[in-house]
Amino acid sequence: MPRVTERGRVYRTDAIVLRRSDLGEADRLLTLFTAQRGKLRVVAKGVRRPGSKKAGHLEPFTLVNLLLARGRELDIITQAEAVRTFPQIRADLLRLGLAASVAELIDRFGIQESDSLDLFQLAADTLDRLDREAEPEAALRYFQVRLLDLVGFRPELFRCVSCSNEARPVDQFFSLSEGGLLCPSCGPQREQARPLSLPALKVLRHNQRNSYEQAARPKLSPTVAQELDGLLESYLSYLLERELNVPRFVRQVRRLKESSVYS
Repeated sequence: MPRVTERGRVYRTDAIVLRRSDLGEADRLLTLFTAQRGKLRVVAKGVRRPGSKKAGHLEPFTLVNLLLARGRELDIITQAEAVRTFPQIRADLLRLGLAASVAELIDRFGIQESDSLDLFQLAADTLDRLDREAEPEAALRYFQVRLLDLVGFRPELFRCVSCSNEARPVDQFFSLSEGGLLCPSCGPQREQARPLSLPALKVLRHNQRNSYEQAARPKLSPTVAQELDGLLESYLSYLLERELNVPRFVRQVRRLKESSVYS
């Protein structure tokens, strides 16, 4: 729990650095995600000056312990100590893009000034998996499915959202607007329904019901992986009512990797 001193003027918390931007001549504006306070925008004063002791602790996608002082408009970082820096994420362009996807989704869905312990833990665990897993893309898919649970948009994957019939083991459809499956009878009647193959549906259900260790066990074909990535991106963008920025970058990195330009 954050520790508050000096009658609430100073508090300590763990945070994930989501993004940053320059402010004035030497300061930075940071967007953080914390367990107890949700999303915060804070100022790191003097952090761009040569020799700043805080600079290396406040990089994006870092898990950091902070001491902050309440400000008139924005709180101010007075101490910063990196807890995890996730070096493999910074050394690999694809892992970096996947971490940026996590940060973008937390930034868009994260609620300010709220208790967000489960979402914070999910984000921290996902960064750890992106840093160490041989196939990090499974970690992002698991994060996306579990994120939907935590923000109240768990998709219906077992019954048709139109007729309520239990889904049979065949290819289905998915409705972005209705948030779940449409059976082979109801799906064609919906103009915006998109096909959902049975293998992709099984993976989504596996991610929804199981721990990460169990969910990441099956190896996906490139076709199923592409289908899942497209569906999850479309559903998340629909819920946010705006296109996500980072997936386009991730696709570019994948293409470069496949063409051997990037290794």
